[in-house]
Amino acid sequence: MTTASSQPYILAPSPFSGLSLCYALASGADANEALRGLAAGFEPAWGTVGIGEPLAKAIGRQIPGLRPFPAMSAPGCGVPSTQQPLWILVTAANQGGVFDIFRKVEALTAEAFVLADSMPTFIYGDHRDVTGYEDGTENPKGKAAAKAAVVETGKGLAGSSFVAVQRWEHDLDYFNSHSEKVRDAMMGRRRRDNAELPRAPATSHVKRSTQEDFDPPAFMMRRSMPWATVWGQGLEFIAYGRSLDAYERVMRRMAGLDDGIVDATFAYSRPVTGGYYWCPPVRSGKLDLGFLGL
Repeated sequence: MTTASSQPYILAPSPFSGLSLCYALASGADANEALRGLAAGFEPAWGTVGIGEPLAKAIGRQIPGLRPFPAMSAPGCGVPSTQQPLWILVTAANQGGVFDIFRKVEALTAEAFVLADSMPTFIYGDHRDVTGYEDGTENPKGKAAAKAAVVETGKGLAGSSFVAVQRWEHDLDYFNSHSEKVRDAMMGRRRRDNAELPRAPATSHVKRSTQEDFDPPAFMMRRSMPWATVWGQGLEFIAYGRSLDAYERVMRRMAGLDDGIVDATFAYSRPVTGGYYWCPPVRSGKLDLGFLGL
């Protein structure tokens, strides 16, 4: 079963606290040795590891379906690419647990990688965005989840996943300055009961991103986590898929690149990072980098 060889938090919900980390390769570092050391020392129970195209290129390998995150531009919105070689999401039941795991990850990465970006994340309420609306409502369940999120075949590829990681920064003051009716219209759902609006506007997030509305359907497994600092707040959008195509089709439609209709999300939020990564499978309790020849 590919699900048994996938990294655990791709299909299982993440614990309540997290730390999203992006790394560059250190100058002069041996990428092959860096990845071998990471695979040997990283415990899958610590979180999720994703390898970006720059790191695959550094070892002279190509991962089918992996590519850099595409920057997009559309009327009134921009979608930046901040592609990095390596992404790690540390997860634990509380911040103390995240701290303990990060110290271990730090020891594994200190010589070969340079921390380029980090953001503490958390689960808010009953899996809600900090706007108060439920997140991940349309996630597939059971076998459908595995089919959407996990690569089924291929030596060294079966059990792996691709992930899109994109940080959104919300203007909550602006969002909350609107009436409940207007906020619901932006989302296309009622906040109080999560019911979809029968006549949601064409610009609503529901109308722009419903996975069944694409051909083929754009199913993915969203494991997003909110973030908040004294400088701002928003959502670390994390979506796993058997390929990156589903996410990219949804993002293009949200940005209005298909029909000129921009998702209302851009009225109160903006993406500030964006990266694509390949999450290798797990074998014998360790990351399996066999496909990369490691």
